[in-house]
Amino acid sequence: MLIGVLLLINQVVSYLSVTYYFIRPNYQQINSLIATQINMVFLEEVNYLDDNTQKNIFDATSIRIYNQSEAIENGLQQAVYYSFFSNQISNLLGGDADVRISATEPFLIWVNPPQDPNIWVTIPMASLSEGDISPLTIYLLVIGILSVAGGWIFVRRLNKPLHALQVAALEVGRGKVPASLEEQGSSEIISVTSAFNQMSKGIKQLEDDRALLTAGISHDLRTPLTRIRLASEMLPEEQDWIKDGIVHDIEDMNDIIDQFIDYVRQDTQEQREKLSVNDLVEEVVLARNIEEHHHIATELSDVPHTMLRKIAIKRVLDNLVENAFRYGSNNIVISSHFHKRHKTVSMQVRDFGPGIPEEQIENLFQPFTQGDKARGSVGSGLGLAIIKRIVGLHHGSIELNNHPEGGLIATVTLPLI
Repeated sequence: MLIGVLLLINQVVSYLSVTYYFIRPNYQQINSLIATQINMVFLEEVNYLDDNTQKNIFDATSIRIYNQSEAIENGLQQAVYYSFFSNQISNLLGGDADVRISATEPFLIWVNPPQDPNIWVTIPMASLSEGDISPLTIYLLVIGILSVAGGWIFVRRLNKPLHALQVAALEVGRGKVPASLEEQGSSEIISVTSAFNQMSKGIKQLEDDRALLTAGISHDLRTPLTRIRLASEMLPEEQDWIKDGIVHDIEDMNDIIDQFIDYVRQDTQEQREKLSVNDLVEEVVLARNIEEHHHIATELSDVPHTMLRKIAIKRVLDNLVENAFRYGSNNIVISSHFHKRHKTVSMQVRDFGPGIPEEQIENLFQPFTQGDKARGSVGSGLGLAIIKRIVGLHHGSIELNNHPEGGLIATVTLPLI
């Protein structure tokens, strides 16, 4: 835009400069010449010359004098009126003059002089027949187009690596590590691209190390937990209350270990399938119906199919349902919606519990964070972080909002692909 505006200003200034300092003086000179020839027609010295001499003068200059009817017969009506010529020649002749130029070759200047409004004087102007469009205009137009096109190509080549860098940065923000970018463009962009490639490799190495460390710790913890559980089974019957407490703690620790594994697991390996979110909701509800004290109501709209990672989205739904039951109420509602204008589908899980203070909602998506005051503190606090990561891999969004009538609504929005 800046290059285009500057070039436009340059072209306008150049055109005005040439017009005022080159073209305008030439036309003033032409008008002066026309006025001189008109004045010559009305000179007394010329009128006193004999007819042959007058005829020779008019033949040499190609000047013709017509009355109104003769002028119409010789093409006056096809001539075009020009106010610029009329005004200037009027000033030079000292009265109102009507100046017209014939629209067909040979070009003739028709002048109705103030000395005698009943006649028309024609003066040939061969220089006006060189072209209909000013070469200056064509030259400036070509230069302007080439300059803008060159600037557009330059900016496009400059922005291409920046756009690639932007797309790669968004991928890193979603938990993916893109392939190394091609280092091209200006020296500054090459330096930034090189630094970004090194950063991506470092992030990938950190992710791999974290996944390996967490998986190793989780695997190693299961062995002593299993031994503790076996040892608790050998306790005498009068100490069943101790055994039940140990088994309950071991199950909680196993759930926490599973959450750690889910958090570091990369779901990018799973292939996308063309699915309906309604089918996934029904599968999750069917699996949960075995719990007698829990009830799920569904309000499913007609939604189109989209490309999804089936296992990952089912994990999102299952985690939201688990959170709704654990922290909210035994009765929940799952609904689906299609937003045609935004080309998205959404799923909502609503409970009827105490809700969450507004100031705590945003922090709940951070790992190891829980809404302790409002909804208890069971678990590791990784559930919503896992959900946010999976939804981000689908280029979607998740929101938590308190319902005006009580309870919490979790909304997952996914784009149609």
